[in-house]
Amino acid sequence: MRTKKAIANIISSILVQIVTIICGFIVPRLIISNYGSNVNGLVTSITQFLAYIVLLESGFGPVIKSVLFKPIANKDKNKIEKILKASEKIFRRISYIFLVYILFLCIFFPLVINNEFSGAFTVSLIIIIAISTFAEYYFGMTYRLYLQAEQKTYIVSMIQIGTLIIYTIIVLLLIHFKASIQVVKLASTFIFVLRPILQNIYVKKKYNISLKNVDSNYQIKQKWDGLVQHIAYVIHTNTDIVILTIFTNLKEVSVYSVYFMIVEGVKRIVQSFTGGIDATFGDMIAKGEKEKLSKSFKIYEGIYIAIATITFCSSMFLIVPFVKVYTNGVNDVDYIRPIFAYIFVIAEFVFIMRQLYYDLVKVAGHFKQTKKGAYIEAILNIIISLILVLNFGLVGVAIGTLVAMLIRTIEIMYYTSKHILNRDVMYTFKRIIVIIFEFIIIAFIINLIPHIEVKGYREWIIQAIIVTFISGIVVISINKLIYKDSFKDIMKKLKRKD
Repeated sequence: MRTKKAIANIISSILVQIVTIICGFIVPRLIISNYGSNVNGLVTSITQFLAYIVLLESGFGPVIKSVLFKPIANKDKNKIEKILKASEKIFRRISYIFLVYILFLCIFFPLVINNEFSGAFTVSLIIIIAISTFAEYYFGMTYRLYLQAEQKTYIVSMIQIGTLIIYTIIVLLLIHFKASIQVVKLASTFIFVLRPILQNIYVKKKYNISLKNVDSNYQIKQKWDGLVQHIAYVIHTNTDIVILTIFTNLKEVSVYSVYFMIVEGVKRIVQSFTGGIDATFGDMIAKGEKEKLSKSFKIYEGIYIAIATITFCSSMFLIVPFVKVYTNGVNDVDYIRPIFAYIFVIAEFVFIMRQLYYDLVKVAGHFKQTKKGAYIEAILNIIISLILVLNFGLVGVAIGTLVAMLIRTIEIMYYTSKHILNRDVMYTFKRIIVIIFEFIIIAFIINLIPHIEVKGYREWIIQAIIVTFISGIVVISINKLIYKDSFKDIMKKLKRKD
């Protein structure tokens, strides 16, 4: 049953990421070409400043989900409702804090961007973009976490797919009819407000959950340790744009956002193959199935790392040609930044490598034990980026991200191997050596073959097929040779479907 749920979650996650990537490429390109790089940079910057509220959600969210696994496994409805009530209370408070934060941004953000736009123009966008985030915390976050803990991430994914498709169609129509950027963002906001409302309705009807008469004094342990844990993640995903907004200009932010959008798409593809797997591991931990956990994790680890290596090795050689095609005709800023692109791709690959291990830390509830690494990562990222941004701009913030990510990833991989999986830590680090070896071979082969001059999407697609094929053959061949037992276990697991 767990395998069936895991497969459903993975398939739905892949679908939602495909739709997200397609929509994510269409909308920014339309904004850049119709409103200019400055407006795209402004929208991106506002979105990232607002995303700092995620620091609170993402700190509490994994903790709440981790404490739900055991009562769900035991079918303890009373305990589940107490946890959900406490969760709802937390997120309602966060939504009120978010309102104060929006007011703060409305006052100070126009000053940060050096009056590139009028105050009224900027403030209106802040309020419009903030509405859907407020609704998510107030109405739906608790129920989204419950669905994920129930191993039903596919429900969340289906809702996301529907709203994303509607959003993209409406944006296309509004831009076609020359609507203002405020009207475009307002329409998309109302669509995204549907997500938390639908999640709320589904959970209450499906599981007959009512929180009206539930004890509101129940306390969730380790929630503050979870908050500390996720500070580093929020800094990783948002600080670069904040620093660039303050120390450079909105055109540089727009350049960063284009590369971020592409790499984020690649990350989503990789992460989709582990959609809902964390809930499966959480269920095993809740039931004390240590041996099964170790074996299952080893299987998913092999799949995940192989897919990550193929996609990110390919991205190293494909990202700059894609940006050339994507930004063709846009001349208000130079989007071709190869050095930044390479460092940024490597940094995000390091991040995606650690994701599976960090998911295990979260479902095991080991927030307090690993919070020191979060402090170190956050501080390093900020300090290095601030030191380097003035002289190196985009490259400087990318270096700051890479250094911080390397240190944190090594720490998380070491901790999970030693304290959760109880296996030799060298097994994990041997995988890193294999990845470096694979990348060297891929780079060598690609440099030997004739290069295609990329003038449009057609040539890029041909090049992408060739590069991805080479990467896939190299990675699969080496992994099959080195990890024979894992390949056999994967096939057995799929056939049993248990």
